[in-house]
Amino acid sequence: MHKTNTAEGEERMEELNQETTVQTSSAPKEKGAKRKTLRKRPRSGSWQLYVMIAVPIAFIILFSYVPMAGIRLAFVEKFYVKKGIWGSPWGGLKWFKEMMLIPDIWQIIGNTLAIACMKVFIGFPIPVIVSLLLNEMHSKWQKKTIQTLIYLPYFLSWVVLGNIIFQMFGSQGSVTLLFARMGIKLDVFTNGNQFVTMIVASDLWKGFGFSTVVYLASLTNIDKGLYEAAEIDGAGRFKQTIHITIPGIMPIVMLNAILNLGNVLNAGFEQILVLYNPFVYDKAEIIDTIVYKMGILQNQEELSTAIGLTKGLINAVLVIGVNVVSTKVTDYRVF
Repeated sequence: MHKTNTAEGEERMEELNQETTVQTSSAPKEKGAKRKTLRKRPRSGSWQLYVMIAVPIAFIILFSYVPMAGIRLAFVEKFYVKKGIWGSPWGGLKWFKEMMLIPDIWQIIGNTLAIACMKVFIGFPIPVIVSLLLNEMHSKWQKKTIQTLIYLPYFLSWVVLGNIIFQMFGSQGSVTLLFARMGIKLDVFTNGNQFVTMIVASDLWKGFGFSTVVYLASLTNIDKGLYEAAEIDGAGRFKQTIHITIPGIMPIVMLNAILNLGNVLNAGFEQILVLYNPFVYDKAEIIDTIVYKMGILQNQEELSTAIGLTKGLINAVLVIGVNVVSTKVTDYRVF
């Protein structure tokens, strides 16, 4: 009887050992199978992301890189349609020399720099200030209403806005007549200085809403615990703004600053083309309008390409230079 119980006990122990061995050996396999499944999930669902990004990449390649082959127009002696860009005879730096002989070229460059610099240095701090003020508002509906009102002009083209501005500041415009009753004479479309002021102000009105939304979005990424800790330490809203809010949005501020300074020679072609007239050419003629007139209206593709290439190279140098300075001074960089 004792031997029988002993044998049954041994058999039972062997069964338990076998079950333990099976569970031990199967556990890693199940875990490994689970890991393998988890690794496959991103791969199986990632093709949608590639499809989404394929469209903007194709857009950039088609409209930004493919047209770069046309740069050769700036170095041909004469462009012949039958021979094409690559078949036309080589002319070297001929058109770059011709560019410097354009009448009033230095005044045109000065107008471009003056308008662009005013747009950059006047329009850059205002969105930051407005976003900080909106961030301090407690009423959500008031905040959303103001955001919508300042963001709305961004969606309107310069053709539409140009008509609105003309109806307001033309010789019989509502604002012009209102100022005339107050004894102030406005000649926005005939006085060069007033026209430039209107150009800068209208560009600010149209674009600062978009930058404000960008800064407000960056404010949401700031850790709320920092404000709570600062409040416990006795810091008021002003000190919290100086020491937490502004450093929190500084990367986005520097990014916009680098991009804006890189576009210092872009004074706003569409805006000026829609609004200006011969009375203000001496103050409003810029590089882009000259490129348009020579390339489209006068069929001087070689000269207009040389001017555009020069402007593009200067913008590229400015972007790289400002990025290097920003990296060394503030430790923020774009690339």
